[in-house]
Amino acid sequence: MSGDNGWPTAELDDVRRLRVMAASILGARVDERVLPRTLDEVWAVMGDLEGGFGRFQPDMRDVRVVRAGQGRVVALARSRFGMRARLEGTLRPGWCWLQSRFLIIGMAAAPEPGGGTRVAVTGGVRVPVRAAIVPLGVRRELDRTLTRLESLL
Repeated sequence: MSGDNGWPTAELDDVRRLRVMAASILGARVDERVLPRTLDEVWAVMGDLEGGFGRFQPDMRDVRVVRAGQGRVVALARSRFGMRARLEGTLRPGWCWLQSRFLIIGMAAAPEPGGGTRVAVTGGVRVPVRAAIVPLGVRRELDRTLTRLESLL
């Protein structure tokens, strides 16, 4: 495919876009799974920050959206350990990228060609002033996240 100026262009679905974002962050890992549901069914849970998100995200106890509009969102989150974060980022169907001073959360979903929906998650404790995530326990937490999401659908 080529753009108006003759340069090649590429379209990335949201899962591929999440892989690219995570690849630019030291210590980030992406975990993926294909779920036997439609994108709308999956995103009804994943994109519901105040309801569904806390049910499948193991570390989140409470999330409250304080501002949302035009694809941007600001939310206040509290972990099961009592830590709090002010998350800012993008939320639209199939895509969520949120950051605070100490957290990164990324979620994406895209229709799978053979049926179902491919979901991907990344995130963790952010190293302030660096594009890096502390890698301790990330693999296990991401797997738990997808397992809990799958059980909700």
